[in-house]
Amino acid sequence: MVSHWHMDSPVVMTLIWDLRDLGFHAASISHLNAAETRALYERYKPTHVIHLAALVGGLFKNIKYNLDFWRRNVHINDNVLHTAYEFGVQKVVSCLSTCIFPDKTTYPIDETMIHNGPPHSSNFGYSYAKRMIDVQNRGYFEQHGCRFTAVIPTNVFGPHDNYNIEDGHVLPGLIHKVYLAKKNGTALTVWGTGKPRRQFIYSLDLARLFLWVLREYDEVEPIILSVGEEDEVSIREAAESVAEAMDFKRELIFDVTKSDGQFKKTASNGKLRRHLPDFKFTPFKQAVKETCDWFCANYAIARK
Repeated sequence: MVSHWHMDSPVVMTLIWDLRDLGFHAASISHLNAAETRALYERYKPTHVIHLAALVGGLFKNIKYNLDFWRRNVHINDNVLHTAYEFGVQKVVSCLSTCIFPDKTTYPIDETMIHNGPPHSSNFGYSYAKRMIDVQNRGYFEQHGCRFTAVIPTNVFGPHDNYNIEDGHVLPGLIHKVYLAKKNGTALTVWGTGKPRRQFIYSLDLARLFLWVLREYDEVEPIILSVGEEDEVSIREAAESVAEAMDFKRELIFDVTKSDGQFKKTASNGKLRRHLPDFKFTPFKQAVKETCDWFCANYAIARK
């Protein structure tokens, strides 16, 4: 089994280490290059592939580079999936995101609603490129009988993430900010109002679910991998959890001049629960504490 990944993806960096811990092999190349992609398949001759390769980034990076996100991800996806087809790969599991869902929708969102309207304008390039994986999977199945599918995780975090404050995702960005604020004896400034709500999933939990999908999930239609709706937290609550985990005692300031992005994207994990009713997610505060401890212990080598 081979996992394809790309260094620009913070989700991949958290997952890749967890998959390695579970005995999985990972290979790193640029999947923008079709020849390199083909050479990798020729080298490993994989029967199963987890496709994590992507250009990803936080809210403000998406707003600035929507075209780049669309073009690069479309190229990556086509290279990985078509080469998998050409080499007779038995199963490909690709990674989507809840940001691909329509901006104007009802909640909770589920797997049937992906194509029901345009995504949020802040990251339309990435969203449309990722939606096309679902279209490609159905096409490869109907035309060639390929068992290609996709998972849709909610907000992933964990050790080995990208903790860059400008370009990273919200939780690792908050962890880095709290670290610096504590070191410098200053208040913590959180971008936005703190009101938007998110479902966070610990990378180790997600890695285990990826392997279950690879081995047991037989549908072409995608599946949401997420904690339950009841575990959704606000950005303010997430910031407070990070502050608590890092024993940060100073003031939290919310910079309302910064964009909030999409207010919520509450996802149903009903389909997952029908398949795995007894799966145990790591409690949010425990996962945050473990991630903060890792970051503090590995600050010199952490991606930031």
